[in-house]
Amino acid sequence: MSRIEATFQRLKERRKTGLIAYVTVGFPSVDSSLELVPAIVEAGADIIELGVPFSDPLADGATMQRASQVALENGVTLRDCLDACRTLRQRVPLVPLTLMGYYNPILSYGLERFARDAQGAGADGVIVPDLPPEEAGPLRQACLSHGVDLIFLLAPTSTDRRIEEVSRMASGFIYCVSLTGVTGVRSELPSELPAFIQRIRRRATVPLAVGFGISTSKQVSAIGREAEAVIIGSALVEAVEHAAPDERMASAQSLIGELSRGTVGGADHG
Repeated sequence: MSRIEATFQRLKERRKTGLIAYVTVGFPSVDSSLELVPAIVEAGADIIELGVPFSDPLADGATMQRASQVALENGVTLRDCLDACRTLRQRVPLVPLTLMGYYNPILSYGLERFARDAQGAGADGVIVPDLPPEEAGPLRQACLSHGVDLIFLLAPTSTDRRIEEVSRMASGFIYCVSLTGVTGVRSELPSELPAFIQRIRRRATVPLAVGFGISTSKQVSAIGREAEAVIIGSALVEAVEHAAPDERMASAQSLIGELSRGTVGGADHG
């Protein structure tokens, strides 16, 4: 059983909604992002997404774009992100680590080499927002051959055919984009979210995680009635960005701790 599978099994047994936290490697610095991950795990994060900075992050709103730009200005590359993953695997040995980045750097790095090095660094999964399932075969095969999950995204605009295709190819979990748009904090969840999740639920055999726009424990609780996990990105980046340098870890921990209040009593999704 992989670390991702074991984590979702444990969450199910405890009737808890999983909390997946996104950290941009290199924001505000490489060292601070390495310190941030163990801190938020201690505060309640169950799975970590390590963001690979990219110059044209088409799925990301202004907050994530700023974080990515800072990381790029700090000189962070895909290789640096793999090195960060390797370091963090020693610091949080049981916590699933996924790399989230765009396809261009991965293709340039080499698909087989990337999958091999990701496994060697202790990565459990890879999320590539701009890689559609129709074109994912080569990377998926490389990842599968090295025991790394390629995690696909589905959006409210996804057709039933696309949902069926992703459900057939999926491993680890499916990233369910809560809305039509880019990342960023929202005050309300879309009213059509439950229906969208149920469309996927009827076909999927892996856990479902909902991301984009989530920032409160109330939202976490609501999503926990529909899906196995929530993904926190922009809200966490803002908590770090707006805090004084010596208060960044405490600010991030406070947010994750507050969101964790909404994870208790997650529904049994079968």
